[in-house]
Amino acid sequence: MTRAKRRSPVLELPSEVPADWTPDRSHHFVFRSRCLDPRTGEVRLDYVLDGLQLSETVVIPGAPFELPAEHRAAIEGALDLLHWVAGISYWKAGCPNHIRFDGSGPDAWQSRWLDRLYREGLAEFAYRNRLDVDAFPHFPVGPDRPAQTHAFDLARRTLVPMGGGKDSLVAWARLSRLDEPLASVQIGRSPLILRIGEVLPGEHLVIDRRLDPGLARLNAMGALNGHVPVTAINASILVLTALLLDYHRVAFANERSASEASLIDTKGRAVNHQFSKSLEFERMLDAWVRRFVHPELHVFSVLRRDRELAICREFSALPEFHGLFSSCNRNFHLDGPRVQRWCGACPKCHFVYLCLAPFMSPEALRGIFGKDLLADPDLSPGFEALLALDGVKPFECVGEAEEARAAVRALAAQSRWAAHPVVEHLEARLRGYSVADIDALCEAGGEQNLPGELIDAA
Repeated sequence: MTRAKRRSPVLELPSEVPADWTPDRSHHFVFRSRCLDPRTGEVRLDYVLDGLQLSETVVIPGAPFELPAEHRAAIEGALDLLHWVAGISYWKAGCPNHIRFDGSGPDAWQSRWLDRLYREGLAEFAYRNRLDVDAFPHFPVGPDRPAQTHAFDLARRTLVPMGGGKDSLVAWARLSRLDEPLASVQIGRSPLILRIGEVLPGEHLVIDRRLDPGLARLNAMGALNGHVPVTAINASILVLTALLLDYHRVAFANERSASEASLIDTKGRAVNHQFSKSLEFERMLDAWVRRFVHPELHVFSVLRRDRELAICREFSALPEFHGLFSSCNRNFHLDGPRVQRWCGACPKCHFVYLCLAPFMSPEALRGIFGKDLLADPDLSPGFEALLALDGVKPFECVGEAEEARAAVRALAAQSRWAAHPVVEHLEARLRGYSVADIDALCEAGGEQNLPGELIDAA
């Protein structure tokens, strides 16, 4: 399926990025076109940054697709969402102040939505690059778009994104208790996630995503770099996938802790490394999908009421997955893994180890990580950073500082862990601090966006 795009005469661009290009000289970004080839399942997303033409491709399995006429509006709405959200990876290379759409663009509601995603989803990127998100350009506003008031039926089955970590496996375990079909799905070809897909029952889907190699050229010329809200991009891919493959739910495994800010900047603004995993973004996305894609397609997190500690406790009782999972992000790069399961040095490794430890023995965790991280005093500074005693959490997908502190206090009370050098160091640092009870933090609570029929199952 393709949509013809009219070319706007408003702005003439050079034929290619100038040889002396720098982010300071970046001025123009164009959302040029997007199309889906139903014969191959390939989605092409085209952009132009200061004259450099950039194209990303996503290949959805299951082609060829039959696309009845009544599905057209929903597919077009999903393609718009994906095109505009995925553009964040290319716009941020120079953060140009002029944004243009070749063809129909967002209406006022969508423009405000994109403004928020690009500001809050790039808040960490801006903080690290000393940029002011309030100076980012606003998206232009086009004519109002009609809401999707009609719906075609979607099959009662659920896509479960697999990230390779404990959270998605706990989500799978909960949803598998329902009497409805599930399919696991991954974006990219991480070998670790492929192995998990081979073990899980049912179908496992693999979606290919290829960034334009022109980004490497821009990087060599000094492009701005940093964290992008990749979960927002992946969620947009899965909205389109659910429509094409006939699923009525996409069930993520984003926990309650993801909504906590990493820090508050000097202007009082929250900077959250996990913004696209937060409840705020989940509600944003759900509102967009229901309004412009399909009113009965649900995108939500099945773990939203749980903190990381509760998920770790639940995962400790799933030994069939202990030898498969990894939460170390060095495993999950588009160009391949950097380590074999665990690096043992990053905040993710430290946080997962710390929050599993109250519920598992040192021997069990050595079997997972290859060594006892809490026995190595040289790792104390990395673990201490999780306590956020200075008010700043690591820029990583880690849980709340309150959880890390509760885990330390619980370990200090267990004879099997109390004498570990890192535990002794952390417990000493917490003297004088009021620390929440670990059992209280493991209770489900807080706001959520679950479909009503899943609240008990979740």
